[in-house]
Amino acid sequence: MSEERTATVDELKALAHPLRWRVLRLCFDRAWTNQELAERLGVAPATMLRHVRALVKTDFLAAEPVRTGPKGALERPYRATGRTWRLGLVDVEGAGLVRQVDLAMLAAHRAEILEAGPDAGRDASRGVLRLGPAAQAELKARLAELVNEFRAREDPDGEALSYLWSLAARPVPADADHAPVRTRG
Repeated sequence: MSEERTATVDELKALAHPLRWRVLRLCFDRAWTNQELAERLGVAPATMLRHVRALVKTDFLAAEPVRTGPKGALERPYRATGRTWRLGLVDVEGAGLVRQVDLAMLAAHRAEILEAGPDAGRDASRGVLRLGPAAQAELKARLAELVNEFRAREDPDGEALSYLWSLAARPVPADADHAPVRTRG
């Protein structure tokens, strides 16, 4: 299992935009050029180039060799490096970057769900837990082990799936009943 490493400030800044998460997802499956990404995601090529450069600078995207495009022009494709896997997000200097990254991931995931259409859902669950620090650490470690196990089983002919795991503290009113909640909701 790969060990978690803490993101740098530059990495957090690079990941704090939903479009960049979309780029990383697309470039995971195959190499895309700046122009292809811009067309696919509906943004200006200059805007996409700014996002691609930020991801390349932080090694989240890697440039592949220049190739000849369909119209004979030279073009450079990019592929995701996988460096976001097991990347620990820790806010430094009170910048609020981790919150921005969390919201960017959620927005990118939402955009993927919307783009995939109404029949794309495979499973979703939402619930409430009350866990102390040790149990939270255990939950995160066990989920990482489980995902690693399934990553090792990836099937090139299998269905491409997107997942998002999020654990967030939630506000609890002072007069709340602390009985365990056993429902989805």
